[in-house]
Amino acid sequence: MLLASLGKMAGGLVLGLGGIGSCLGILAAGKAAAGAWANEGKAGKNLSFPYIIMIAAPISQTLYAMILMNKMKDVIKTTAGGLTPELSMLLLGVAIGCGIIELISAYCQGLIGAAGIRCLNENGGKGFAFLLIALGIIETVGIFGMVFGLNLLG
Repeated sequence: MLLASLGKMAGGLVLGLGGIGSCLGILAAGKAAAGAWANEGKAGKNLSFPYIIMIAAPISQTLYAMILMNKMKDVIKTTAGGLTPELSMLLLGVAIGCGIIELISAYCQGLIGAAGIRCLNENGGKGFAFLLIALGIIETVGIFGMVFGLNLLG
């Protein structure tokens, strides 16, 4: 009974971990952007839009976690005979493992975004393409976490 309950909560767990990571990443980049915008405003410059991209990047890990959550719900619905202890542990393991991947990749993406915002602010906006590549590399970790989790649930 307890294992079945843990299996059922796995979808919420993976979504919660992914969402927490996205929030932390957005916070990190958002704080950096606020400071950079303050400097730009004080200097009489137009506020830079590319910072928004850096702030928004970590939100995708919440989407990846939601996709995993929906797959977990489908697995539970289509399981004949209910949740077995083995299936419950699989769901819980995927939720913890993939949820942590989504959390950390989103947070790290926010840290890269924060550093990127400082870089753009201090050097006149140079290097944006390189910063997008750096954001994309850590994004790939989040995508891999989702794909590996879907594979385990497949």
